Amino acid sequence: MAQLSDDCFAFGGPMMSVDEAVGLITTRVNAITDLETVALVDADGRVLARDVAAPLPLPPFTNSAVDGYAVRNADLPASAEQAFPLDGRIQAGGLAQAPIKPGHTARIFTGAPMPPDAETVFMQEDVRIDESGRIVLPPGLKPGANVRPAGEDIPQGQVALRGGQRLRPQHVALAAAFGLTRLDVVRRIRVAVFSTGDELASPGEPRTASQLFDSNRFMLMAMLRRLGCEVSDLGILRDERTSLASGLKQVAGHHDLILTTGGVSTGEEDHVKAAVESIGSLVLWRMAIKPGRPVAMGIIDGVPLIGLPGNPVASFVTFVHVVRPTVLALAGSLPEPLTPIPLRAAFTYKKKAGRREYVRVSLRRGEDGALEAVKFPREGAGLLSSLVETDGLVELGEDITNVEPGQHVGFLSYADLL
Repeated sequence: MAQLSDDCFAFGGPMMSVDEAVGLITTRVNAITDLETVALVDADGRVLARDVAAPLPLPPFTNSAVDGYAVRNADLPASAEQAFPLDGRIQAGGLAQAPIKPGHTARIFTGAPMPPDAETVFMQEDVRIDESGRIVLPPGLKPGANVRPAGEDIPQGQVALRGGQRLRPQHVALAAAFGLTRLDVVRRIRVAVFSTGDELASPGEPRTASQLFDSNRFMLMAMLRRLGCEVSDLGILRDERTSLASGLKQVAGHHDLILTTGGVSTGEEDHVKAAVESIGSLVLWRMAIKPGRPVAMGIIDGVPLIGLPGNPVASFVTFVHVVRPTVLALAGSLPEPLTPIPLRAAFTYKKKAGRREYVRVSLRRGEDGALEAVKFPREGAGLLSSLVETDGLVELGEDITNVEPGQHVGFLSYADLL
């Protein structure tokens, strides 16, 4: 189980910036050390436990990069085209056992091993065949052209996959190219997920006229699973301090992270803050971020707790910027900073200094063909449609106070956030 020191988030005044909070998380959360071995087909999305050095060079043998004709460098035409008798044919998967005779060429196909002593390949579309069946090669080709030397991609023994990498399909492909069938990975982070609030009903259960179906919990569980977590759905905790405290205490011993949504604001019926303080320590409960200022961070029996706001958009935004780095830190993952892509704003916006804000936008092409961001037409952190009908978030830093059309802003695509 991951343990978090009691002073982990004991920093500064009442309002913490996003960078300060994330910096504390990533440097002070203790990564879990439990490992497991998984089949290569199941490795996507997992965090690699240790470095993987190349057990063989890639490619493992020198081969042709094109369909064409192989020759020795000593026979390359210098100033005029030259006709060569054909000396053999080498297919991909075949063997090139004999050297090419001086002054001859061999038919070769993409991926086929180069014959001994042959170092260059002419592309088949650059040659012609004369009336006697000889292969006429043009002059001017550089020695070594169209050949992939053994180890050109990765030499044997070089570290090819780094411990702490969150594996993606391209990493899995590289492991397969080495002939590996299993990888050592960090076990999945175990996360307990609650919603809080008497105003909520779970989908499929009876709903009173004054209740909403709980959507946040299902959104957060889906996001956690995309991060490779093992998720425990613990339903809805009602707005009662004692039961909240009891529920949180019970799950702390069996999980690496506790995640709640709702009940972290300053209302009389927002009990998460008091519940955490009664059984652990609350070390942060406001961040300089919009949407999502009320974010609780605490410790219960050494296990970190994050309480997200109840509004869906605020919950989504704070998950990306608080929960995501926490999960990666717990898994011992290498940093995966979110890098906004600059593009042109097609909207006007004003904000307060000292607070980071995220604006929901769609992308379109301007009249000049350049991409530009169009703001969702309605405000409100409770509008799920604003997440469904947009392409991502524009990030406005603490120093920005207004945006005008034509100004460049930083865009974060939803597709890149998990």
